[in-house]
Amino acid sequence: MTLMGAAALLILILTYAGVAIGRIPGLRLDRAGIALLGGAAMIAIGALSMEDAYRAINFDTITLLLGMMIVVAHLKVSGAFRGLGAIAIEHAHAPFMLLVMVTLLTGVLSAFLVNDAICLVMAPIVVHVTRVIKRNPIPYLIATATASNCGSVATITGNPQNMVIGALSGISYPAFSAALAPVALFGLVAVVVIIRIVYRAEFARTVQLTPEVSRGRMHKGQVLKAVVVCIGLAIAFFAGVPVAKAALIGGAILLLTRAIKPERIYREIDGPLLFMFAGLFVVVAGAEKTLLSPDMIASAKDLGLDDVWRLSGFTAVLSNIMSNVPAVLALRPFIPGLENPERAWLVVAMSSTLAGNFTLLGSVANLIVAEQARAAGTTLSFGAFFKVGLPLTLITLAAGTAWLAFGF
Repeated sequence: MTLMGAAALLILILTYAGVAIGRIPGLRLDRAGIALLGGAAMIAIGALSMEDAYRAINFDTITLLLGMMIVVAHLKVSGAFRGLGAIAIEHAHAPFMLLVMVTLLTGVLSAFLVNDAICLVMAPIVVHVTRVIKRNPIPYLIATATASNCGSVATITGNPQNMVIGALSGISYPAFSAALAPVALFGLVAVVVIIRIVYRAEFARTVQLTPEVSRGRMHKGQVLKAVVVCIGLAIAFFAGVPVAKAALIGGAILLLTRAIKPERIYREIDGPLLFMFAGLFVVVAGAEKTLLSPDMIASAKDLGLDDVWRLSGFTAVLSNIMSNVPAVLALRPFIPGLENPERAWLVVAMSSTLAGNFTLLGSVANLIVAEQARAAGTTLSFGAFFKVGLPLTLITLAAGTAWLAFGF
């Protein structure tokens, strides 16, 4: 190994370790800063030129994520999410129906919009409702987190790792959904069944509930415009319009308003996530250029990654070690050389997402729900989540892998 290769390997390891932990002890660096520092280090050692670094960043992914963030921000600020959540939950007149409503609403919204944002909206509503009707909030909060992960499997726009995979693989939106929507549906059913079993005391007796949710202030005109744009986006996605192009145009249209100050929308955009993606793209490209020869890339077959079950398990473990987006980018050089790259990408999308339900730390969505609950005075513990997350992850991963191995 050359000196540059050794330096690139060290940068890769330190960057991924920092992103996995979320910080560097003694420094005020977050994941975005760590990824940007890693990318800059790759340029500094000469692993990539500036032109190579620019080319390494997949701007389709960045653009898609930015466009969807604007759409979601507009839906949130206009009051659309809170209004929809209130309408759905107010029709839940028994604990089990409340569980079903929370799971279904969170899962369906997460299928088309970025799941992390859905958790930001749904978690406070769930805490408020369960407090008003004097029910245990924990099973419903777990349903919110796990349903957001399961539902987001269904489409390219469901979560950040799917957006990366959509851009890298070239799989069309309809083809992606046709392959993984059944897995998402099975996952949502599994969420309800497993929570019903684990928290059987919560659902043992039929109790008449009258949940009431404050719908807050709604900009009805802006809600209507956002709904029209979302319908247009769905049509465009399934019609084969490039998803990044459609999302950017849709987001830009929603900025044309006299009712909502643009600063309110901009505050909802997760800029650090965009920076983290850009940095990781550069880090992985630098490592790929300096460390991976064609023979090494071809060695993925020797690891047995052509086998769907082995690839699924490997991805799930990797995602829980280093988080899902870094895991997807780490696998990027190896997938095109496999026997069936399209199916392999779908396996990676499915496994990296469903693996997020394994522990409370498994996905950003889980942490958002836990933090929103804590801010409202409710503690969602690691153990409480794990009682549901362990069986849910094993069952959904097995079902999803079997579906892609035999049924697709």
